[in-house]
Amino acid sequence: MHYREEIISQIPALQLLINMGYQYLSPEEALAMRANKYSNVLLEPILKAQLTKINRIHYRGKDYDFSAENIHAAVAALKELPTQEGFMAVSQQVYDLLTLGKSFEQTIGGSKKSYSFRYIDWEVPENNVFHVSEEFQVTRTARNDYYRPDIVLFINGIPIVVIECKSNVIKNPITEAISQHLRNQKDDGIRELYQYSQLLLALSVNEARYATTATPLKYWQVWRELFGSQEVQAQVMEQLKELKNKPLPRKEQEALFAKHNKEIQDFFHQRAQEEVLLVEQDLLLYYLCRKDRLLRLMQYYTIFDNHIKKIARYQQFFAVEDTLARVKHIENGKRTGGVIWHTQGSGKSLTMVMLAQLLAVDKNIKHPKLLLVTDRTDLDKQISETFKKCNLPVVKASTGTNLTELLRERTDRVITTTIHKFETVVNQLKKALTSSEIFVLIDEAHRTQYGSLGIKMQQVFPKACFIAFTGTPLMKKEKNTAAKFGGIIGTPYTITDAVADGAIVPILYEGRHNQYDLNEKPLDNYFNRVSDPLNDYGKASLKRKVNSIAQLNDADQIIQARAWDIAEHFKNNVQNEGFKAMLVTLSKTAAIRYQYYLEKECKLNCEVLISAPDMRENNDDLLEEDDYKVGSFYKAMMDIYGSPQKYEDSLINGFRDREEPELLIVVDKLLTGFDAPIVKVMYLTRGLKEHTLLQAIARVNRVKEGKDYGLIVDYYGNLENLDKAIEMYGSWEDFEADDLKGTVTNAAKEIEKLPQLHSQLWDIFKTIKNKYDTEAYAELLSDKEKRETFYERFSLFARMLKLAFSLVEFGTPENAPTIERYQKDLKFFLSLRTDVARRYFDTIDYTEYEKQIKKLIDKHIITDGDFLQITEKIDLFDKEARDKALEEIKGHASKADHIASRTEKAISIKMDEDPVFYQKLSTLIRQTIEAYRQKRIDELEYFNRVRDYEKQFFEGTQSDLPEALIGNKKATAFYNLLGEHLKTLDTLPNTVQKVEWALQLDLLINHIIYEEGTPIVDWQQNSLLVSEIAQTIDDFFYQLKQQQGVEISFDIVDTIIEEIVKVSKQIG
Repeated sequence: MHYREEIISQIPALQLLINMGYQYLSPEEALAMRANKYSNVLLEPILKAQLTKINRIHYRGKDYDFSAENIHAAVAALKELPTQEGFMAVSQQVYDLLTLGKSFEQTIGGSKKSYSFRYIDWEVPENNVFHVSEEFQVTRTARNDYYRPDIVLFINGIPIVVIECKSNVIKNPITEAISQHLRNQKDDGIRELYQYSQLLLALSVNEARYATTATPLKYWQVWRELFGSQEVQAQVMEQLKELKNKPLPRKEQEALFAKHNKEIQDFFHQRAQEEVLLVEQDLLLYYLCRKDRLLRLMQYYTIFDNHIKKIARYQQFFAVEDTLARVKHIENGKRTGGVIWHTQGSGKSLTMVMLAQLLAVDKNIKHPKLLLVTDRTDLDKQISETFKKCNLPVVKASTGTNLTELLRERTDRVITTTIHKFETVVNQLKKALTSSEIFVLIDEAHRTQYGSLGIKMQQVFPKACFIAFTGTPLMKKEKNTAAKFGGIIGTPYTITDAVADGAIVPILYEGRHNQYDLNEKPLDNYFNRVSDPLNDYGKASLKRKVNSIAQLNDADQIIQARAWDIAEHFKNNVQNEGFKAMLVTLSKTAAIRYQYYLEKECKLNCEVLISAPDMRENNDDLLEEDDYKVGSFYKAMMDIYGSPQKYEDSLINGFRDREEPELLIVVDKLLTGFDAPIVKVMYLTRGLKEHTLLQAIARVNRVKEGKDYGLIVDYYGNLENLDKAIEMYGSWEDFEADDLKGTVTNAAKEIEKLPQLHSQLWDIFKTIKNKYDTEAYAELLSDKEKRETFYERFSLFARMLKLAFSLVEFGTPENAPTIERYQKDLKFFLSLRTDVARRYFDTIDYTEYEKQIKKLIDKHIITDGDFLQITEKIDLFDKEARDKALEEIKGHASKADHIASRTEKAISIKMDEDPVFYQKLSTLIRQTIEAYRQKRIDELEYFNRVRDYEKQFFEGTQSDLPEALIGNKKATAFYNLLGEHLKTLDTLPNTVQKVEWALQLDLLINHIIYEEGTPIVDWQQNSLLVSEIAQTIDDFFYQLKQQQGVEISFDIVDTIIEEIVKVSKQIG
């Protein structure tokens, strides 16, 4: 069996893609189409031929070709991109060119006009050509070296899909593949390729993920195909199995395996004798890269949202496709709509935009009028950009009256509005709009569309198709109303689904309470005096109001105490970690008072976002606002920002995109429909109920790098309300309980995992006899796999301990012994991590969590130094830097471990230059390490040996090297290769022969790669020269056989040729 990347993942992927209809181009063929330049990524001969084929001018009943000048200009438009505007701006321009096309002027019959021109035939997919190539080498920006993606798919000669493959036996293969994609897209990478890409895949046999251009690691997604029935699923699986096991045509088979040795060819020949099972990467390739699906994903399911390129998640894709199928059903002149239920944070707003544009281009809908009802004002630009390809104007309704006028007009268009303006229309329209081509798409946040508003909508738009999007469960009565719209569309996407897919993070809950101390007698006396004019009923009513929990929560000393607690929690658990928080208050007055204490006394940077003084917020609690305080505050905001909209936009943009404010204080605003992944904590100081509560807490569930969870810190006591909400939505008679699984997890329950994580960390060291011998721990972690496990478990334990320290109940006196033990162990393991990372020259890649762990150490651990700093990154080949790093390490064994690790790492870099010598040296180092571990040699001998091996490596000396080869690196490497690969011959060549052959091979190769004493620039990338070298080496061994009778098998000769070519490329 083989687990090499190309054998287990890359070649099987290529075989499947070829059977799916992609024409295979060898790396050499692809390079020829790139004018033999690695800086070119377009296959221009194919591109020009296709542009000529798919573009025709229809003029007065005849068809004409576009001129050669226009074809040339079209290619130039695709190549001459505004890179100075930034990577994503270029990516969007390419996307617009591919989906919208371009116009070119041409004169026909004396008449000069502009004609539409396209790069891809979206209407007739068969008119496009699809190619696949591998090892697609591209020159890095402003550098002379290259990156080489494993597989690239082309449509009409344009690179559309880039694929990285990894073996499933390496650690974290998918993360490795994604990291390679991200590295390639850096400014010194190969953006020239990725600016054209629309789909990126990371494959590793039984694991596979996808994304689009510039997608961060955290947002790469799995794809789960949703089938209409088990029968359909069985049919698709059978079709895919046939494709995977279908033999390749002879021509493609020969081309694909031409560069591979006989062993690999034999392996795949034997593999094809029996049925090969389907794996996850097969499914992803088939679901996303079959021609019709790939084109559809590109054209309608790729969007730019606030300069971020996004491609649909599977639940978005199938929700839209299911809806399109649903609206085709017409009964009594009305199309069937329904409700799409996808949990908060799963991208409902963008699903709505994707659906709207597909409705707009549907040929079965003659005169579409689309009304998008949403409170996400930031979607307006997104909607306008998306609808450019639909040739439909997008109009934003300025008022309810304006919306009424727009709806009455007969023009086809897309109208965006808010729920409030839409309510105005429903109430004002006297005459019903009876078109069956009106589509009303209502976004999340308002349940009134299922109540009285829903009835009025039916009356005003009797033939319209209503499609509602929601992220919180529907109660039974709401389901009944939703059924009148057509019922639930497709498969609901639950919280459990979203967390499992990594689309959202789980939400944790912690309840906190102030201890109230009431001075009752003075309070009673004061109450009696102020209530004296009232009758008994009035007094009782006033007393109930004063004693309400709302009034107590609004007390100034309560607000001050909570502000200090919030500030301490924020500083210890959120600040400087790349996250922010929201504070939800009881009233506008309370919001302003919280800001005062948080800023003036607690030194936090926070802002208040409220509506105008005459607009009531928080209708559930009938509190009297301090009109003067609120009015003064709001006037100051208007003086600064100029208008309510600018005030809101400025605060939201600053909160999302800039360092300040750190904390945003609201009453009702932004509790629904606000999408800010930077929010990790929400502090609740007011009561919320039912749908609003479930909506509000979902503000913290958006995904962001380093964010394990969102946290709700509740000062009001909403747990009972939360239980009621879940009970209301989750009771068996109202709703399926499974739909609410995972809504929120009590943080106290979450930290119950801490003892297990602590135990798992210690479990790594269970074989150590003397628990007080620190060197034994470090030696145990000399094994790389154990070290990786240690790093991972330490990070998990530290992050959970950080969460525990943020909870009030964890810091109780009865927990003191446990806390002390955890602190002590954390300090020890932190020191151990520093020691072994330095000793074994590791780079610990937990950057997304390192800020959190540092905060934990700073707050809760007293250390003897800065343990988080391992060592500065050093150049392995800089002796001074190496010696300086070594001085920081104490003890002969520790120093020897460090030297051995860094030498092995340096050997891995140089391995291709002289594989035999470096492999031998690596083996000697491993044997020496093992000898020390088994105590066959002492610390000093261990140190001296590895120091000697390091010297041999950096000086490149071999004790047994013949004098004629000293100073000739290439001939030395050839000599070592010949000695290694010819040792199985019946008659072994002697040293003199091997030296002579190595020197001859060196001269023959130099004759090819040198011109006038200088190496040919980039000869390593010249396939003709590389082929000539291989042929020359083959001829050399043929002559040996003819002239000296040296019999060497073809397999050995092939291996030697491959190794010598590789060494020559490395050394030059």
